[in-house]
Amino acid sequence: MESSLSLAYSPCPNDTYIFAALTNGMLADAPKVNVTLLDIDELNAAAAAGTYDLIKVSYGAIPYLMDHYRILRSGGALGRGCGPLIVALPGKFGSLNDANTARFAIPGERTTAFLLLQLALGLRPATTILRFDEIVEAVARGRVDVGLIIHESRFTYANDGLIQVEDLGAWWERATGHPIPLGAILIRNRVLDAARIDRLIRASLGFARENEAKIMPYVRAHAFEMSDDVMRSHIKLYVNEFSDDLGETGVTAVRDLFERAQKAGLIPATQPIFVEQR
Repeated sequence: MESSLSLAYSPCPNDTYIFAALTNGMLADAPKVNVTLLDIDELNAAAAAGTYDLIKVSYGAIPYLMDHYRILRSGGALGRGCGPLIVALPGKFGSLNDANTARFAIPGERTTAFLLLQLALGLRPATTILRFDEIVEAVARGRVDVGLIIHESRFTYANDGLIQVEDLGAWWERATGHPIPLGAILIRNRVLDAARIDRLIRASLGFARENEAKIMPYVRAHAFEMSDDVMRSHIKLYVNEFSDDLGETGVTAVRDLFERAQKAGLIPATQPIFVEQR
């Protein structure tokens, strides 16, 4: 196994919670991990450039990355009741269909959120790309008509006077019955013993659950702009049984997302490649 690995993920509490033990030397027999924290659109771009051995990406970006990466079954974000939201000022739009000619602020073109938006609308809307934490303000100030929000913004958008137009996670669950695949950890094909790294990520998550007092200072340090309540709500929502292992339920959800997006002409034809557990 490699003596050191490069790893990139977001500063969001779910990622820092899962990886705190692994990246801070709290696990025995784990390699040294050199960490970079990036916004999700930056992560998707870094994966396309092949910059890191391990990297958190959107499922919407994965179809463009399968030549060089495989999907780990642990450490990602997949679940129910945790999908992206469409938000706007009150009185502007009664439903998502009412907004099909509006300009959307989105967190990136290869995010799962934007993929879901196009599937739900049945078209590609006009967009402005903003960092995920700038979208709510842009909508509240009228710089764009509608916002596609992810991460902790789902807990705070009402504070800026916005209302929910659509929950794309709920739309997906109604349409498919599956949990929503949001993000995954990819590992470069050249990295040896991927199954062991998958196990180390699960061990890191297990350590966090059993030793929160040791890892929460790291999580808190990167969540400095959010309250403790929002930070805890974020972890509770996005860190779940699928963070340990996608399982067949998760794998099926990912395959269905790819198939639907391919049929709609939104992504290239490809098959997700998962690291098998051993």
